[in-house]
Amino acid sequence: MKYKDYYSILGVPREATADDIKKAYRKLARKYHPDVSKEAGAEEKFKEVAEAHEVLKDAEKRAAYDRLGYHQPGQQFEPPPGWETQFQHGFGGRGAEFTGAEFSDFFRDLFGGRFSPDEGVGQGPGGRRGFSMRGQDIEAKVEVSLAEAASGVVREFVMRVPETMPDGQVRMAERRVKVRIPKGATSGQKMRVPGKGSPGAGGADSGDLYLTVALAPHPFLKADEHDLYLELPVSAWEAALGAEVEIPTLSGKVRVRIPPGSSAGAKLRLSGKGLPKPHHGHGDFYCLLRIVTPPTLSQRERELFEQLKEASDFNPRQDLERSAP
Repeated sequence: MKYKDYYSILGVPREATADDIKKAYRKLARKYHPDVSKEAGAEEKFKEVAEAHEVLKDAEKRAAYDRLGYHQPGQQFEPPPGWETQFQHGFGGRGAEFTGAEFSDFFRDLFGGRFSPDEGVGQGPGGRRGFSMRGQDIEAKVEVSLAEAASGVVREFVMRVPETMPDGQVRMAERRVKVRIPKGATSGQKMRVPGKGSPGAGGADSGDLYLTVALAPHPFLKADEHDLYLELPVSAWEAALGAEVEIPTLSGKVRVRIPPGSSAGAKLRLSGKGLPKPHHGHGDFYCLLRIVTPPTLSQRERELFEQLKEASDFNPRQDLERSAP
């Protein structure tokens, strides 16, 4: 018979831990199982992987296999004399009688019997081992406007997910999923929608859908969690003399008072005019003042600015001048 290197079949080193072996087996089982894989020779590769796992997952069988030493894969090999008598009572008293699909001559000659189905692998039609695996989780991004974040919205997604047909073939199918985005959703917020990911195989549960909320850019508003910010342009005389101006919010237009002597960058707060919070209340709305001057001046405006220049002794740079060396 030909020697099989079970460690190389699973892609793990000979000193691999039991957890390493389990992880490697599950990864390869998903890759090669004939119910889900389209690769050429997938069924044979799956049997080989399952055989390797059957030996290496069991401490007694693995220890016995290790005592054979290392040989080149495919090399002609005969077990040591008297090999079969040391296991005539089976491994750990359980015996070496397994049920399921036959494995290689190498496995039968060394350990006897046949394979016992693993966790997650059941008996399928025609004696072939069926495969049960939870569906994959799907991550997606959902973009909503500030108005939709303020009121909540229902979005429909069209996703392409793998689907196993009755004949075992896998095809990509479209799935339509409606999801309610709650009011008060914030940028970067993650939402879990149970059971709306990829379908499971062999009757297992579907995966979950994980959505990340992104707020679409707004023409003049910016959101920070549940607070909203507006850069509010004001004229020099409005900032100096004070004024009452109309501004837009998500709930409609409101009037806000600019105090006399306001400076650029001053922050005006409108309590409770921001985005709704998940349980109760709202964030706040902030106006950040930006002083702007006319791009061009009429003759009259120029004259008035000149008069102001002559009449005022205000020096906006006096602090800088005092600190200069």
